[in-house]
Amino acid sequence: MLKVSNLEVHFGGIRAVKGISFNVKKGSIVSLIGANGAGKSTTLRSIAGAVKPSGGKILFEDVDITDSDTSSIVKMGITLCPEGRRIFPDMTTFDNLKIGAYLRKDNIDNDIKEIYQMFPILKERSWQLAGTLSGGEQQMLAVARSLMSRPKLMMLDEPSLGLAPLIVKNIFNIIKEINKQGVTILLIEQNANMALKISDYSYVLETGNIVMEGKGVELLNNEKVKSAYLGK
Repeated sequence: MLKVSNLEVHFGGIRAVKGISFNVKKGSIVSLIGANGAGKSTTLRSIAGAVKPSGGKILFEDVDITDSDTSSIVKMGITLCPEGRRIFPDMTTFDNLKIGAYLRKDNIDNDIKEIYQMFPILKERSWQLAGTLSGGEQQMLAVARSLMSRPKLMMLDEPSLGLAPLIVKNIFNIIKEINKQGVTILLIEQNANMALKISDYSYVLETGNIVMEGKGVELLNNEKVKSAYLGK
């Protein structure tokens, strides 16, 4: 579904992503793990069109989207759930969800119903200002808002960041459920243990390079990965 080839991203004189290549198969969960500054978020932002690559190619369903704008990329079926949630705090939960469908011209009522079935707490909070939601509720809203564009590929950037362990488990269960419904997932996550457990395949990034790759369960049991990222 997604093929990234020799992707390079520069910020001034800084080479943030150094010619990485990876694939995401349709229907899979693929994770990018690594420390802060490894280039994970920059990679996702490049795919989403928010950052322009300095080199390389990004193909989505065999279409070159390397130089496409963000709106075109969303229309094609890619959505990014950003780090830090980035919800609109002074708007209601419901209005945040509607913004997720801003490019759609069809009726979104059924989508709202499905979202409320998946996230019952958001139905309870429909008319509450999003900025007054708890951290876990805001993350659910960010994920739900991304789903409103009906993506084929959903990219999630650090969905567990700053959340309590119980909420993290719930968020990862939701990610698995979204994948079961046919949405392909590309996940960035510092909680490498949780990410690898649900990933079909994973890539390890260090300072802009892919240094290791393999099935999630294989990397979970890899001694180097255990030492560097799992605290074992």
